[in-house]
Amino acid sequence: MDYTKYLNKTALGIKPSGIRKFFDLASERKDIISLGVGEPDFDTPWVARDNAIKIIKKGYTQYTGNAGLPKLRELICKYYLDRYGVKYSPNECLVTVGASEAIDITLRAIVNPGEEVLVPEPSYVSYCPCVQLAGGIPVAVPCYAKDNFSLTADTLKKYITDKTKAIILPYPNNPTGAIMEEDGLKEIAKVIIEKDILVISDEIYSELTYNEKGHVSIASISGMQERTIVINGFSKAFSMTGWRLGYLLAPLEIFEVIKKIHQYGIICAPTISQYAGISMLEESFSDDFNSVNEMKSEYDMRRRYCVSRLNKMGLTCFEPKGAFYVFPSVEKLNMSSDEFATTLLEEKGVAVVPGSAFVNGDCSFIRISYAYSLKQLEKALDIIEEFVKEKTK
Repeated sequence: MDYTKYLNKTALGIKPSGIRKFFDLASERKDIISLGVGEPDFDTPWVARDNAIKIIKKGYTQYTGNAGLPKLRELICKYYLDRYGVKYSPNECLVTVGASEAIDITLRAIVNPGEEVLVPEPSYVSYCPCVQLAGGIPVAVPCYAKDNFSLTADTLKKYITDKTKAIILPYPNNPTGAIMEEDGLKEIAKVIIEKDILVISDEIYSELTYNEKGHVSIASISGMQERTIVINGFSKAFSMTGWRLGYLLAPLEIFEVIKKIHQYGIICAPTISQYAGISMLEESFSDDFNSVNEMKSEYDMRRRYCVSRLNKMGLTCFEPKGAFYVFPSVEKLNMSSDEFATTLLEEKGVAVVPGSAFVNGDCSFIRISYAYSLKQLEKALDIIEEFVKEKTK
């Protein structure tokens, strides 16, 4: 039976995830050392787990309101004001099933068929497919190693057309670890305001920023909050990936439309996860925020170690200032990222992600996650160094 005539043509035409495709190959071997998964290697802090257990015992397992528990939304707004200086009302906060749902329903709420959404690249693999599924046209905006993979105002101007509706701002960035500093945000904000477009600011790695100032939300820049949808969540900073808890903050008029899509498709985020989120945010306002600070400190140490090792072995790597990834160049080996990753896996049993998974076209970079123990990183990087020496003889 030919099922193609029954399937949605847009969904049918979307390419499979480059990450998933590669790790299907890796899963066929049991001796793999993986540096590919973008997931914290820490357990969810006990304060969240304990509260979830208590909630289950009390039987609080029913639906919540569509937008999420009022207390959780209040705490999220307090958190954004406290950490990033941006004031939102709980009526502008929607609790979602991870940041992934927030991205999807935001695009469906704002994009009309044929409108363009700018996607700085390299970036997270789901942005472009979500734009397409919303009926829009994703437009790749290249970010360059010479700019530390940050978006510049001059580059942005080149890609805005009469059809441009919005730009996704993916910082701190997956896969590069790049961030946007305040001065850079101010420059691109001028362009965004002048051209009258919206911003979807994916700030899921905001807590994992390693410079002195910390993360700066574009919503905090003058004139930007009214045209920005902020997306964030608990997965990365609080090591809560499987809890599937995210949120978005948006101007009320935009929020109401996004909430309609959410209530028809999802109803509400998992109740137990929402209570766990409450306990995590309550801890974040206390003097004892050790669970997250300890994770961040460990990631920072691994980050500096990986950058040093990679540069010493000749794989040029700029110093990332966010998330938990490094993005070294393999150009010196005269290999594409796919060739490097595939050969490394086949010959040495180490899995990394080819940079081609995050761009539209060829790429000479690979993504390495340092969300692994130092012992595993040391072992894997020793093998990669051996591989590089063999290929450069």
